[in-house]
Amino acid sequence: MITRSSRAMVGALAMLATGVTAFPALAQDATGEARIRKLEAEVRALQRQVFPGGDGRFFEPEINNSAPARTGPATPSTTAVTDILIRLDALEAQIQTLTAQTEQNANALTQVLGRLTALESGAAPAAPLAGPAIGGGAATPAATVPATTVPAASTATRPSATPAATGPSAQRLAAVQAIAKPQTDDAGGDEYSYGFRLWDAKFYPEAQQQLALYVDKHPRHAQISFGRNLLGRAFLDDGKPRDAATWFLRNYQADKNGARAGDSLLYLAEAMIALKDTNRACIALAEFAETYPALATGRLSGQYEANRKKVTCN
Repeated sequence: MITRSSRAMVGALAMLATGVTAFPALAQDATGEARIRKLEAEVRALQRQVFPGGDGRFFEPEINNSAPARTGPATPSTTAVTDILIRLDALEAQIQTLTAQTEQNANALTQVLGRLTALESGAAPAAPLAGPAIGGGAATPAATVPATTVPAASTATRPSATPAATGPSAQRLAAVQAIAKPQTDDAGGDEYSYGFRLWDAKFYPEAQQQLALYVDKHPRHAQISFGRNLLGRAFLDDGKPRDAATWFLRNYQADKNGARAGDSLLYLAEAMIALKDTNRACIALAEFAETYPALATGRLSGQYEANRKKVTCN
């Protein structure tokens, strides 16, 4: 038989159970709200960094969290979770905008600095150092070449171009600026494509600088074998076979299965021919034929045979 004291005890237990389940939910709501407010504060701080002195022309100075005026009964239109998701979507959109603007500002600043340097020195933008891995502290390729492979063409040297007496002409600067840099989700691909466009337009010093920047910033990019090979070609086409040989050798040794490793080895032979180093040219040609027989009889057969006719190998 349930007595009055039994009913009181059951009621107390029910109230205790209800309170126990409610407290964690309240704690979770408070924690989520604190994290959202902290994230919003950080976004506002980042906005002030990207847009100093920002105003309504660029973004709303504060995120409006006020609820709309109620004209009817106090019935909530959204749940707490829905409100958090809406605010998170707004934050993500703002972060994406800020990130894109930061990348554009960095790219514009790099171009401005390059042009200022060219104007101050009275010459076209200087090409970066060739040879060892940029920023990686690695030894020159010659340090790791086995006795049976192609020896290094030269040590790391700065391109030996003599600065022009009067710097780049206004017409050249305008032509370089007219070449658009791609803006996609693949930053590394954009850097490589821009270097390719400069090389294709025969702006070789500018292409050397851009491709060296790509190799330095994106050493693991999917097109890195293309980038190192094209950097060597930019030097070779610019009449600098010694600097070109360093990059061709580096690309071949970095990944012999790379998409343009075989091309680099064949271009290395071409650079050695330009340097009148017949011995190393023959070594490179023999290595190419042995390592890449499909290329020697297929896509690069014409170039391979043309280089073989330029030298007499034992």
